[in-house]
Amino acid sequence: MTTPAPEQTTDVLSPVRAELLRAAHTDAEALRARTEREAAALLDQARAEARAILDEARRQGEADGADAARDLLVRARREARSRTLDARRESYEELRREAAERVRALRRTDGYASLRKRLEHRARALLGPDAEVTEHADGGVVARAPGRRVDLSLTALADGALDRMGGEVRSLWEP
Repeated sequence: MTTPAPEQTTDVLSPVRAELLRAAHTDAEALRARTEREAAALLDQARAEARAILDEARRQGEADGADAARDLLVRARREARSRTLDARRESYEELRREAAERVRALRRTDGYASLRKRLEHRARALLGPDAEVTEHADGGVVARAPGRRVDLSLTALADGALDRMGGEVRSLWEP
């Protein structure tokens, strides 16, 4: 048997090499196409997950914002209510002070002696004729009987009058 010359071997193997090269290119092209499809699918999936995460984050942010706004509104309402109540209390205390000053001023009027007698008479009517009746420092009287006491001082009478007015007093500072 004779051995073919090297250039003949190359020619004989050329079709095999060409077929192997063509098959390799076909496999590579198929692999590249499959890889591109898989990459596109992964990108689509990643984009969908990113949209879902953003949507959820947006919903959560809106919910958190709504909660924060609601909390802020509640705090603002409480603060406003507290300030309103403080202002009303201050107004009421000022009204009480003003009323007390004005009734104490009655002691310096001509009619005070008559008023004091009427208050003493009222104290004895409440506690009995033996009640000990004394002048109060702010005007009016205080009476004592065993186990009982009546305060008919001018400031106590003014405070009582304001208390009896109840809701009517609120109309002085409410719209």
